[in-house]
Amino acid sequence: MTADVETLSALERRVSMTLAAEEIDRRVDERLKKLAREARMPGFRPGKVPLKLVAQTYGPQVRNEVLGDAVQKAFGDAVRQAKLKVAGYPRIEKKDGGDATSLEFSATFEIYPEVKVGEVSAATVERPQVAVDDAALDRTIEILRKQRTRFVPAGRAGRDGDRLVVDFEGTIDGTPFEGGRAVGLAFTLGERRMLPEFEAAARGMAAGETRSFAVKFPDDYHGKEVAGKDASFAMSVKQVDEPQLPALDAEFAKGLGVADGDLAKMRLEIRANVEREAHKRVEARVKGQALQALLDATPLELPKSLVAMEVQSLVERAAADLKARGIGLEQVPLNPAGFEEAAKRRVALGLIIAELARAEGLQPKPAEVRALVEQEAQTYESPAEVVKWFYMQPQRLSEMEALALESNVVNWVLGKAKLVEKAVSFDELMGGAT
Repeated sequence: MTADVETLSALERRVSMTLAAEEIDRRVDERLKKLAREARMPGFRPGKVPLKLVAQTYGPQVRNEVLGDAVQKAFGDAVRQAKLKVAGYPRIEKKDGGDATSLEFSATFEIYPEVKVGEVSAATVERPQVAVDDAALDRTIEILRKQRTRFVPAGRAGRDGDRLVVDFEGTIDGTPFEGGRAVGLAFTLGERRMLPEFEAAARGMAAGETRSFAVKFPDDYHGKEVAGKDASFAMSVKQVDEPQLPALDAEFAKGLGVADGDLAKMRLEIRANVEREAHKRVEARVKGQALQALLDATPLELPKSLVAMEVQSLVERAAADLKARGIGLEQVPLNPAGFEEAAKRRVALGLIIAELARAEGLQPKPAEVRALVEQEAQTYESPAEVVKWFYMQPQRLSEMEALALESNVVNWVLGKAKLVEKAVSFDELMGGAT
C-alpha cells in the first residue's frame, strides 16, 4: 500500500491510496475459505458447501468488505503518519483506470484548525447587580396568580382577556378549504393567536351570536394553499368566559407546595426561588460575555463538515422540541440555513474551550462537577434523589461535566478581562435575554 497527502486548501486534504490487487484477492480468498467452513446451504452439510458456490453467493459482499477494511486502514495509516487530525468524515472515491495490479482510491477530508487563543485582557465583562426587593417579590406572586387563572362564564359580550369558544367555517370563492373549519375552538381575545380579522369580529360578540366577515390571508401565511387569498368566514360564539385570579390565601399557598398554607412561609420560599433564578440570569449574562470575548479574540476558519453536523444536530433538536409541543414540521418548516450561525458559534467555542482545557489544565475536578449537580438538584423536591439520578445517567453527567468545564473557562477569562459591576433593575434582568 502507498499513500500520498495533498493540500487542497487551509483545512482540506486529499489522500491518494494505491492497494495491491494481489493482496486484496488473497484476503478475499482467505475470508471466503473461512466462510465456507461455517456456511449453511440447502442440500449440503454444514461446512461442506463447495468453495465455488460460496464465492458465487458471497463473493461480491466479501470483496466490498475487504476493500472497505483495506481503504480504512490505509487512510488511518496515512493520516497518522502525516499527523493529521481529521474533522468529520472523509469522502472516499475509487479512481478509474490504472493497471490490473493495483486499485486506486482517494479520500477527501478536512482537518481541525490550529487554535491559538487570543488575548482577552482588553475585553470588558459587565456583571449585573440586582436586588430582589418586596416590589419584585409582589410582581412575581402576581405572575404566579395569573398562571393559575380560572375562567368563569362572563354573561356578557367578549372583550380582551376573555376566553371564547367558537365554531367557524370559511370558504374561498364559495368553496370550503382545508383548515378553514373548526368546532369548539377556544382562544383568548387579545393574545393575537388568531388573524386580526378573527379577533376584530369576535370582539363584542356574546354567546349565541353569529357573525360573517372577510379575511385576507397574508402572503407569507404558513398555509401555502391559502396564502395571499381572500376568504369569507361565518363564526358562532358558543361561550364567553372571563378570567378570575385565585385569592391570595392559604389554598393558594398550598397550591405552591406550602403544606400548611402559611403565607409568610410561601413568600420566603418564593423569594428564595426568585433569588436563585436571578443569580442564574446574572451568571448566564456573564458567561455569554466571557465566551463572546473568547470568540472575538480567536478568529478561526471552521471545518465545513463540523458546521454541517452541528446544523443537523440543532435542526433535529428543534424538531424534537416542536414535536413535544404537538407542533408538526408541516406547520413550522425548519430551514437549516437559519441554524448556521448558531452552529458556527457552537463549533468555534467547542474548539476554543478544548484548546484552553488542554493548554491551561481547565478540565473540571470531580468535586466541581458534583457541586454543579447538587446546585441543579436544589430546584427539585428531592435533591438527594436527583443527584443519584444524575450519577446513574452517563449522558446527563457528561452534560454537567461540559458545564463545569465551561465554568472553568469563564473563570479563566474573568481572571484576565476587566470585570465591571453594573446596577440593573429586576425587571430588566428577568425580561432580558440570557
